[in-house]
Amino acid sequence: MAAPHKSTASASIAVKPGANGIGAEVSGIDLAQPLSPEQVAGIGQTLVAHKVLFFRDQAIDSEQHLAFGRRFGALEVHPFASFSGFTSGGDKPELIALESTPEKPQVAEVWHSDVSWRETPSLGSILRITHCPEAGGDTLWADMSAAYEDLDDATRSFLSGLVAVHDWSNFRQHLIALGTPADHISALDASFPAVEHPVVRTHPVSGRKIIYVNAEFTRRIKGMHQEESDMLLKKLYALADNPDYQARMEWKPGSVAFWDNRSTHHKVMPDVRGYRRVERVTIVGDRPF
Repeated sequence: MAAPHKSTASASIAVKPGANGIGAEVSGIDLAQPLSPEQVAGIGQTLVAHKVLFFRDQAIDSEQHLAFGRRFGALEVHPFASFSGFTSGGDKPELIALESTPEKPQVAEVWHSDVSWRETPSLGSILRITHCPEAGGDTLWADMSAAYEDLDDATRSFLSGLVAVHDWSNFRQHLIALGTPADHISALDASFPAVEHPVVRTHPVSGRKIIYVNAEFTRRIKGMHQEESDMLLKKLYALADNPDYQARMEWKPGSVAFWDNRSTHHKVMPDVRGYRRVERVTIVGDRPF
């Protein structure tokens, strides 16, 4: 890894970049304390540059977690946070907890970009571990702007202008399996209809182009026959599997990760042993273009 360097926006933040151009460990900051505008700006700039930030040895509670997230924008309330293993924080609706137990192991093991089925998907999320498992459960992120840039000119030209349809059908199937009344599902369908986003989006801050389809929520390429669409999407999904694009978080007590949901995909390794619990807050984003 490269040697640590100081953020240009705040001399109190030290940044140690990862080896693949994605991910950086940030030190010299206590997330339990109020942050100065310079620190917030420094973290924001570092997030755009490195796409996922790792903070270690942070002793923060749920209120401090929420306060940190709010420094970067309004926080989302996830409409499906009532699922078992994907629960709301009670009186803190913007906070969700994700759990995996020996009796009910469950992690998000498919590469995805959070809530890409929303008209305005999230800017990013901040995740902290509250209970580390005995082993496993690392989180991986993939740099989908690097994936785009490594494509040949003809492929980039072909993808330009393509539009993909995203929806929450996986959640819908789970609701049906839980016996959710049809009128409730219909109401959710009306609130969250399928949306169209560009296959290649532009980062609103850096201007970089990003592959913006994912196996969890993208259903088809608009205007293509389904078979042709499936073949193209399969190739694009596979780009995230390249280890040259990846950063990995081995969770330890006090670990916090903050990722740019616009430029990355992420997943959790399905090798959890024991009880794993994380809490997440998510920052409202804007419509992809």
